[in-house]
Amino acid sequence: MRQDSERAELKLSKGWVQGVALVMVFGFFVMGMLALRTYTDSMPLPQRVVGPGGQVLYTGADVTAGQQTFLRRGLQQYGSVMGHGGYLGPDYTAEYLRISADHIKGQLAGSGQQEPSEAAKRMLRENRYDAATGDLVFTAEQVSAFEDATRHYATFFGTDSTKFGLIPQVITDPREIRELTAFFSWTAWASAAERPGHDYSYTNNWPPEPRVDNTPTADIVVWSGLSLTALLVGLGALFALYGRWSRTIGWHASEQPALAFRQPGEVRITKAQKVTAWFFFVVAALFLVQALLGGAIEHYRADLSTFFGIDLARVLPFNLARTWHVQLSLFWTAAAFLAAGIFLTPIIAGREPRRQHWLAWGLLGALVVVVVGSLSGEAISTFGAGWAKGSIFFDQQWEYLDLPKFWQALLVVGLFLWIAIIYRGIRSRLRTEHKLNMPWLFLYSGLAIPAFYAVGMLASTGSHLTVAEFWRFWVVHLWVEDFLELFTTVMVAYIFVMLGVVRRRIAIHLIFLDVILYSAGGVIGTMHHLYFSGTPVEHMALGAFFSALEVIPLTFLTVEAWTFLQLGARQQTRSSAPFPHRWAVMFLVAVGFWNFVGAGVFGFLINLPIVSYYQIGTALTANHAHGAMMGVYGMLAVGLALFALRYIVPAAKWPDKLAKLSFWSLNIGLAWMVFVTLLPLGILQLWHSVNDGYFEARTLNYLTEPGNALLEWMRMPGDLILIIGGVLPFLWIAYLGIRHGIKPTATELPAETLYVEETAEAAQDRTGLPVMAGTSPATGETPAARSRYTSDRREEGEGR
Repeated sequence: MRQDSERAELKLSKGWVQGVALVMVFGFFVMGMLALRTYTDSMPLPQRVVGPGGQVLYTGADVTAGQQTFLRRGLQQYGSVMGHGGYLGPDYTAEYLRISADHIKGQLAGSGQQEPSEAAKRMLRENRYDAATGDLVFTAEQVSAFEDATRHYATFFGTDSTKFGLIPQVITDPREIRELTAFFSWTAWASAAERPGHDYSYTNNWPPEPRVDNTPTADIVVWSGLSLTALLVGLGALFALYGRWSRTIGWHASEQPALAFRQPGEVRITKAQKVTAWFFFVVAALFLVQALLGGAIEHYRADLSTFFGIDLARVLPFNLARTWHVQLSLFWTAAAFLAAGIFLTPIIAGREPRRQHWLAWGLLGALVVVVVGSLSGEAISTFGAGWAKGSIFFDQQWEYLDLPKFWQALLVVGLFLWIAIIYRGIRSRLRTEHKLNMPWLFLYSGLAIPAFYAVGMLASTGSHLTVAEFWRFWVVHLWVEDFLELFTTVMVAYIFVMLGVVRRRIAIHLIFLDVILYSAGGVIGTMHHLYFSGTPVEHMALGAFFSALEVIPLTFLTVEAWTFLQLGARQQTRSSAPFPHRWAVMFLVAVGFWNFVGAGVFGFLINLPIVSYYQIGTALTANHAHGAMMGVYGMLAVGLALFALRYIVPAAKWPDKLAKLSFWSLNIGLAWMVFVTLLPLGILQLWHSVNDGYFEARTLNYLTEPGNALLEWMRMPGDLILIIGGVLPFLWIAYLGIRHGIKPTATELPAETLYVEETAEAAQDRTGLPVMAGTSPATGETPAARSRYTSDRREEGEGR
């Protein structure tokens, strides 16, 4: 045993460390500059909007209050503003712009104006904002258009029925309606008024609207072309480097002797590991609820008027169903990662500290409180209880960060508690390891999860829209698409090391490579969400260029997936004991597939500025979201759960056929969802947006056309396969973990090994020949195997 003062050396070239440092420093330096530009040069929020006679139409405070009402009542989960939000309702920026342009044109035509269409364009594109006074001056026609829009929204939100998928009379307070209209009016003004010194609007001429001469700018076209070029060059460089160093990077391993995988029942578990069975049961239950909510949301799009004869919107309106659906997708996948981290910790450390399981129980309790509290708060907020208005416990926030502020803060605290549990569990191991070896990488990648989720606290309901979008997408993109990917890579690599599939040195190389590849495009690529959110044009230029590079690591993972399958098959044939994790590994293989298709192909399809210009907020966005979120993090969460549950559920109780059914049903159901419904719907909606207009493509009239409704109905078989064949078997397997889970007996474990290296004689013993002297009856491990394993680890400089 090494003394604490003796740390294992890092057998890794300094070039890898320097590469990671360079990518991170460059990426976050640029993001810092873009943050500064976001605060200083985004679309301005006027202090007052006044008419030609100086009368105040609305104030900046009214805009902020309207934004808070928009969020509080869950309207961002129904429609969208500046392209971001739900996809059943309209985009309110585009809608207000259309109402305003048509009204102004009618006013001008009625006054005898020659060429009223051109005059209306000039009026709306003229920027009459005075930065010195903070006043924005509207013409008499714009004032009249605002009053007309206010009446429109009073009628729409005051409708005493559920025909729009909202609760009856969702908003009737005249003041709230006026503030809400002021919010929409401000975003529409910024989308048409030209940015000082430029011939395009604050939103880079988004949305497409010929009535105000909003067409793609030169930057949109040029940076789309340069993004494609960057992708082609990056892919070429990837394959060139891969061809040159294919034997030193990726899922490769040196030749190893025969392995004996430790079988379920032979691997003892700790008390904290046993607690994770309850985590996974909660995960599966939340997954089921989330999938059922997804079915309800889809039914709204297929038949808005009724849910098989039930007026569902009175108790579960579309915006609440979508809020819960989105929130639960984050909750259950993140909870699975937390549980997997707790399960792996004692295997990494070789021991479990006393009373660690009580901390795990506390974390589970906190998770349940956050889930129940936030979902309840969102429901109360959506239904508009007057006593809850403005409360940190009930006020819903931005899409993806919907949970009220108190529950958001409590979730951040819970995530840091999880890191404390992880650190407490592996602290003794960390003392013996170089600070860039795998135990430390596990800790670092885990720490990034609460750290980058906490950034979302900077986006409040009262924040300037553009500023809030900047920080919100740090969570949506950087947290989900970059640092969860990093934690995923570390956990998967560690599992492969524990199973003897790869050596630690190779796993570390792969982790560093993935950090470089993901972060090179992923950090600055966050800005592809902010093309049209009122940011300066450099956000679009850099976001487009670097987001194209995000496809490169996903391509690499796809290429390596076949190598991994071959490697795993080779290891299994050399093993003298059955491989117990076939379906867990199959889920990991599915992650590679959906990473490339859902995150890579579908993501790149909508990331080009010229495509995003016409499609943002359409079914193509939902197509990417489902393929990436469920395909990558959903499949990974289920795979990690099956890996842990395989050791918790007794071998005699393990339902291998149900694991197989769940795997195929989840993947077939997801493929049906995206390829049969979401992708064709998105393509049709994109075509309609380009050909007929973005506003037209987002209306309920278009969404409920017979052809679209048929495509929506065609999704039902896929949803049934996913829920019945995929989620329910997973829930049953998780239930077996708490109903029949083996009794925890271990406090000390063989560090990092779920296999034994055997001599030929020991392998023969596994087949029934006489037992070798000194072989462990529990694991079959011989003194020679243990000695050789220890020697290998010391040679690598990565042993304990």
